[in-house]
Amino acid sequence: MRFIGVVFLIAALFAGFIFSLPEPEGFPILEYHTVTNNPLPESEIYNVPPAEFSAQLDYLQENGYTTITLNDFIKARRYGKPLPPKPIILTFDDGYADNYTEMLPILEAHGMTAVIFVITNELGKPGYLTLDQLKDLQKRGIEIGSHSADHLPLVTLNAEFLDNQIRKSKIFLEWNGLDPIGSFSYPNGIYNIEIIEMLKEQNYLAAVTGEAGLNTLKSDPYKLRRVNIRKPRFGIFEFRWRLLKANIFERLKNL
Repeated sequence: MRFIGVVFLIAALFAGFIFSLPEPEGFPILEYHTVTNNPLPESEIYNVPPAEFSAQLDYLQENGYTTITLNDFIKARRYGKPLPPKPIILTFDDGYADNYTEMLPILEAHGMTAVIFVITNELGKPGYLTLDQLKDLQKRGIEIGSHSADHLPLVTLNAEFLDNQIRKSKIFLEWNGLDPIGSFSYPNGIYNIEIIEMLKEQNYLAAVTGEAGLNTLKSDPYKLRRVNIRKPRFGIFEFRWRLLKANIFERLKNL
């Protein structure tokens, strides 16, 4: 019991130290995957049921957040377009069909927007979005980005295979009638300088990582930080904690 008390005391002192640091600047980017009551087996750990997702959006609205896209962020960074007082970006990786059938109606009911990163070689397969759905998503204000062609670990690939994953996924989407693709999500959140240089060469304007923290207009647009929103176990309390996690990581980064 004495040991547990010491642990709690250390944790309390550490928390007090963290929150004594200056409030960090920046806005969060949230990383989702699926929103459904019937997730595919491989996505279950990342799935947020529709009722929970709706409650999370309620919380964001009640606390003054306004959703923007990565394109909005780039316009603000490059051209000075003003952002709302408390911006937040909702991103969805992989391109699951429920992003259209279940997530989108909830998002629109809240008057919000999002960014969906698709694995292009999965499009049209069971459980994944189709090209027609992607086009409709764009028409309804959702930004579409690339999550590579096959979701391979990019840092292990040579230049030729990197080209297949980065350039050709962008060309595939654009040649099939989508608006220009300007954003990228690194598979598994992992990247290196070579990958960033290839993104720049192929006219990607922003990319998101798997690193937690906040983002500002001074952030490197190819190293944007995200907070992973996993399958909730403790309801809205857990969601609030994950938002707080971004704040904590940013405070620690600025030590």
